[in-house]
Amino acid sequence: MAETREEWIKKRAYTLWEEEGYPTGRESIHWEQARHERDALEGSAASSNGKEVKPKTKRTATGAKTNGVVTPAPKRTASRKTAS
Repeated sequence: MAETREEWIKKRAYTLWEEEGYPTGRESIHWEQARHERDALEGSAASSNGKEVKPKTKRTATGAKTNGVVTPAPKRTASRKTAS
């Protein structure tokens, strides 16, 4: 039987709690992080049932994209050798 969204979030929040060493008072933080991760998964290339993969859109920007921010690729510098 397939796991519901809420069950997935509950299990992920529990795992986050375990990974942090069982801290007290951080339930809402773990729950929100797990919910955010689930939302990201639902918006990824995989379908909700995991059987199909949606085609990825082509990237037009050069450089790496991290957290929605495109950072330019590092500039190459030419190394010059001096004659001896």
